[in-house]
Amino acid sequence: MNIKIPMLLLFIVLAGGLAKAQEGQANIVLISLDGFRWQELFSGADSLLVAHSDYVHDTTELRKLFWRSSPMERRKALLPFVWNTVASIGRIHGNRNHGSKVDLTNAMWFSYPGYNEILTGKADDDRITSNDKIPNPNRTFLEIAHSDTRYHGKVAAFGSWDVFPYIINEERSGVPVNAGFDVAKGDDITEREKFLNELQPKVPSPWGSVRLDAFTHYFALEEMKKNHPKVVYIAYGETDDFAHDGDYGAYLKSAHTTDTFIKELWDFTQSDSFYKNNTLFVITTDHGRGTQPLDTWKSHGSEIAGAGSVWLIAFGKGVKAKGEVTTNEQLFSNQIAPTILQLLGLQNDDIKMPGAALNFE
Repeated sequence: MNIKIPMLLLFIVLAGGLAKAQEGQANIVLISLDGFRWQELFSGADSLLVAHSDYVHDTTELRKLFWRSSPMERRKALLPFVWNTVASIGRIHGNRNHGSKVDLTNAMWFSYPGYNEILTGKADDDRITSNDKIPNPNRTFLEIAHSDTRYHGKVAAFGSWDVFPYIINEERSGVPVNAGFDVAKGDDITEREKFLNELQPKVPSPWGSVRLDAFTHYFALEEMKKNHPKVVYIAYGETDDFAHDGDYGAYLKSAHTTDTFIKELWDFTQSDSFYKNNTLFVITTDHGRGTQPLDTWKSHGSEIAGAGSVWLIAFGKGVKAKGEVTTNEQLFSNQIAPTILQLLGLQNDDIKMPGAALNFE
């Protein structure tokens, strides 16, 4: 009897310590906006494009929506949540006009190589050379987390582009990926998921390989409400596709809508006991776009000057507020994965990630 009580007390103490350690581990929400330029993030609507009839269907409407007299006012009109809320609680890197630089390390400057770099922590210019549906030979931080008992079954990914099951290598990794025109599956789908499943095939997408971001967003939000994954990746895609179409109005409107999606995710996490005050948001893009000649705003790739210039936003747990970073610095997209792994308390000894983990404190 005298032996059992101390052992019981020891078990309680250890269990309590483990629970506190688990509570202290941040949940992660990584978000990407495909091909969204740093120029619009930091300055709002481009003066050379917002009234350009070749790229805007209704210039009067677009100017009313997003044109303001100063870049700071324009960016708030375009991305009100980012600049009214995130800027006060987090940090925003990549305004090259102030010396804050964020760059890709891959030499391709288009989507699959960019997402590989973000998710795996390293460029792979020898093997990732196209956007073809080839299973990624590299392990993403999502796969590393899912293979750990602490996060197994608590990792989920959502994307508008139908290549994401290959980028994340869903078959090998076991990470569930709802992307392209996938629907919610399982025996416990919610009424909202049933509605989305029915609605998605009835709403035509302008593109054959990318669904509208609203479906990606609400499938992800429902999963967070229902199963509370600890690691979530959401990849919005419309900005890149509207840009390729040369539709600057739709490009801006999509970015504005994505800002509301991010706000909705943040508001949910702050109202939910599982996520509240224990969730880190990281937001970035897979590549930039051109600026000169003007027509290159539609494009990216190694031949387009400036397409390797990107940006990074962080807010939530563990992030010391700095707002817009206006000091000289050089960050890289390959630092995102090692940062997240470090915050999750995961070792990555078997994979060489050249980028150093970022310190958000």
